[in-house]
Amino acid sequence: MKNLRTLITTALLIALSTFGVSAASAADGAAADCVGASRTEAPSARAAAAPVTVWLAGDSTMADPGAARCPVGWGSQFDALFNSDVTVKNQAVGGRSIQTWLYESNVSPTKGSDGECRLTSNTYSSRWQAMLNASTGMKAGDYLFIQFGINDSSSTCPRHVGSARYRQLMTTMVQAALARGAHPVLLTPVAAITCSGGTATKNRGFVTETFAAGAATGAPVIDLQTLSVSLYNSLRFCPNNGDYESGPVGAFFCNDHTHFETYGAQRIAGLVTGDVRRQNLPLAAYLK
Repeated sequence: MKNLRTLITTALLIALSTFGVSAASAADGAAADCVGASRTEAPSARAAAAPVTVWLAGDSTMADPGAARCPVGWGSQFDALFNSDVTVKNQAVGGRSIQTWLYESNVSPTKGSDGECRLTSNTYSSRWQAMLNASTGMKAGDYLFIQFGINDSSSTCPRHVGSARYRQLMTTMVQAALARGAHPVLLTPVAAITCSGGTATKNRGFVTETFAAGAATGAPVIDLQTLSVSLYNSLRFCPNNGDYESGPVGAFFCNDHTHFETYGAQRIAGLVTGDVRRQNLPLAAYLK
C-alpha cells in the first residue's frame, strides 16, 4: 500500500513539473513575441521622428513677408503647424510664374512661334540650383510643395505660361524631387476673394494642368483653390461691396482682395495641413 502511494505521488509530481515547464515556456514565448514586436516597431518609430525639410516653391501668396505688414504668404505660417522635427524652407517669391521662378531673368520678354516666352538661357535660377544641390538641397525623405498658376495667366512675357508648358515645367520639378528621394506635393493656386452675389467663386486657372501633372507623376495634389473658396463661403465673405479693408474680409485679406494678412495666411496654411492629414500623407505624422 505504501509503495502504491509512493508511485501515485511521484506521478503527480512529474505531471506538475511538466505543466510548470510548459507554462513557463509559454510565458517566455509570449515575452519573446512582445520583445520581437517592439523590435519590429522601433525602426518605424525612429523613422517617424527623423528630421525632415519641407521646401516651398511658389509665388507671393506663399512667400515670406517683407518689411510691410501685408502681404503675408501662407508658407510663412507653415512651420508653426509642425513639431520640431520639421524645418520649412520657403523659397516662394512674389510675382513669379513657374517659369520665371525656375529661370528668373533668362525668360525673354518676347514670345516664340509656339506662343511661349522665349528662354535666352536654360540655366536655372539660383534658388532652384540650391534646392537641387546634392549636399545642401533636397534629400531623401524631404518634401517639395509646389504652388503656381496665378502670375502664369498673364498674357505678356516674361510671366506668361501656356497650358502645355505649365504641365511640362511642373512635371520637371516633380521628377527632380523624386530623383532625390524627396516627396513632391502639388497645389492648385489659392483663390482670391470674388463674389457672385452671396457666394465666393473660383477665379484661378491651371487647375486641370496641376491635376494632370499629379496624375502623370503620381504626386498628390491639394486642391487649394477649392479649399480656399469653401473657407471663404464658410466665413460668409460674400456679398461684398468692394470694401476689402474692414470687417472679416479686411482681417483676412490685404486691400487688394488677393493677398493675405497674417490671420488669413494662418487659415490658408491650416487648409494645406488639413488636407495633408486628410490624404494621410506621411508628413502628417509631424503635425502638432
